[in-house]
Amino acid sequence: MTEVAYTLSRPTLDDLPDYARLHGDPAVWAHFPSGRHTSVEQSRESLARDIADWDGAGLGFWIVRAADDALVPAGELLGVAGCRPAHDGLFWNLYYRLSPKAQGHGLARRLGHEAVAAANAAAAERPVVAYLLEHNHASRRTAERVGLTLQWRGPDAGNPDPDAVRLVFADRPLSPEALGALTP
Repeated sequence: MTEVAYTLSRPTLDDLPDYARLHGDPAVWAHFPSGRHTSVEQSRESLARDIADWDGAGLGFWIVRAADDALVPAGELLGVAGCRPAHDGLFWNLYYRLSPKAQGHGLARRLGHEAVAAANAAAAERPVVAYLLEHNHASRRTAERVGLTLQWRGPDAGNPDPDAVRLVFADRPLSPEALGALTP
């Protein structure tokens, strides 16, 4: 496993070309194909929300770039990761979406730990939540390795796959209100 050096930055509109490439890559969405961005405009809207999170909450998803040439050329986008406020600040949503080249190097775990620490520093009263599909074993391992535990398992409402099962992980027991916001 290559030790990946990376930089974290707030997203800007200058990140759009790389952001759109990442979010439009079918390999990145293997576990949830219907989530893939199919237009640059869709990515622009998503990136604008990411920027707004930082403007409103002082924390959101980071742009993750290579800091050296060990894995990919320095400056290349490795992914998007972090915690953003979700459901009107009811909880933090932990997110990690990495390029195929960045997967399998422990990067999601490292980013997850940093994101949880940043969320707790910003608003420790909010739980940190990761919601993922059951068949995404790597994402589940990452959630568990950063200290989240399974809070709920059930149907994934709105998923085009009627057999999809959603898992909800959190760093503490969730209130009925938070769990209700995440489940059908």
